[in-house]
Amino acid sequence: MIEMQKLSKNFEQSNPDIKLKWVTLEEGVLRQRVTTDIATKGGQFDIMTIGMYEAPIWGKKGWLQELKTDAGYDVDDLLPAIRSALTVDSKLYAAPFYGESSMLMYRKDLADKVGVTVPDRPTWPQIADLAAKIHNPDAGVYGICLRGKPGWGDNMAFLTTLVNTYGGQWFDMEWKPQVDSKPWKEAITFYVDLLNKYGPPGSSANSFNEILALTNAGKCGMWIDATIAASFVSDPKQSKVADQMEFAQAPTMNTPKGANWLWSWNLAIPAGSKKVDAAQKFITWATSKDYIQLVAKENGWANVPTGTRKSTYANPNFQKAARFAASELKAIESANPNDSTLPKSPYVGVQFAAIPEFQAIGIAVGQQMSAALAGKTSVDAALKAGQTAADRAMRKARYYK
Repeated sequence: MIEMQKLSKNFEQSNPDIKLKWVTLEEGVLRQRVTTDIATKGGQFDIMTIGMYEAPIWGKKGWLQELKTDAGYDVDDLLPAIRSALTVDSKLYAAPFYGESSMLMYRKDLADKVGVTVPDRPTWPQIADLAAKIHNPDAGVYGICLRGKPGWGDNMAFLTTLVNTYGGQWFDMEWKPQVDSKPWKEAITFYVDLLNKYGPPGSSANSFNEILALTNAGKCGMWIDATIAASFVSDPKQSKVADQMEFAQAPTMNTPKGANWLWSWNLAIPAGSKKVDAAQKFITWATSKDYIQLVAKENGWANVPTGTRKSTYANPNFQKAARFAASELKAIESANPNDSTLPKSPYVGVQFAAIPEFQAIGIAVGQQMSAALAGKTSVDAALKAGQTAADRAMRKARYYK
C-alpha cells in the first residue's frame, strides 16, 4: 500500500482531472472506520481497502458498487480462488491488490543436521517429530513458532486451519457452533502441547510480526504462516538465515481440506461514493498487469504484489526473484473458501466464516485459546467458554432459538 501511494503520481499524471487523497490507518482502526462509514452510508471514502471477509458480506447487502472492468484489465487473469471469494451472484465487488495463503517455512540446515527430509505436504505428526529433534533453546533455537496472540485474524486464522484439517468446523448446517467438538479438542490440545514443548517462551503474545522477527534472527526452526512472509525470510537484507529457508505446503492431519488459509486485501467502491467513475479508473490501474510491471521496473520483481494474477506467476523474472513462488501459488490454488471443511458447512471462508457475527465470535474464542496456551485455563474450559460465547452470539442474531 505504501508503494502504491508512492507510485500513484503516475496515475495522476495520466489522469490530470483526478486528484487522490490518501488516509492511512492501522488495521484495527481501518476496519472500524470503514465499517461505520459504509453501514451509515457516510460517504467519507470513494475507495476503501477491505478484506476478503468483508467483500462478500457487503456486496450481498448492496453496500458496494459492482466493479466494471474493460478487456485490457483481463479479469480472467485473476487467480480463480481469489476472484471467486470477491464475487457474489457473478458480480465482482472488490479487486485484489495482494493475496496470500499459508505455508510451512523451515530451516533446511537444521532439518539436514538431524537427517530429516521435509516432504512437500507434511503431516502434523511429522512436524511435531521434527520440532522435537531441532528444538535447542540453549543454542537459541526453538523447534516451531506459531501464532498465539488473540484475535480473529491473529491466532484464530491459524487455529481455524488446524481445526479444519483435524476434521472440524465453526458451525454445522444448522448454524450451531462446534467449538466444543472432538476435532476442536484434539487440534487445540495438540497445538498447546506442541508450543509448550518446542515453542519460544511467551508464545501466547506472538503473532505475525513477532514471529517474523524471531525467524529472521534464526530463532525459529519452523513457522507456518502467511505466504507473504516468504519474501521477507528469504531476503538476505532482512534475514540472517535467508539462504537456509525452504518452503512447503501447510501440514495436514485427517483431511487436506482447509489446511491452509486464503486471504486478500482489496480495493472496493462504497455504494455511497459520488465519484464512481474516477474510483473505478484508479482501482483498474492499481490492480492491473501494468501496475505490476511498473512496480517491477521501479522496485524489482521480488517486490511486486503477489497472490493476485496468473501472469505474475508465469513470468520468468518473478520466478527467478521469488524462489517461494511455486509453493505460494500451489497453496493459494488449493484453498477453497466454498469447501474448506470435512463435514458440510453453511458458511464461506477457510480461516473465518463470512457472516457479520464472526468477528465478535472469533475474538472471544481467540482470547480463550490464548489463555489456554498461556496456562491460565485448561483446553477443556477454554473450549467450553468459547462454545458458550459463540452460542450466545448466534442465538442473539436469531440463527436458531
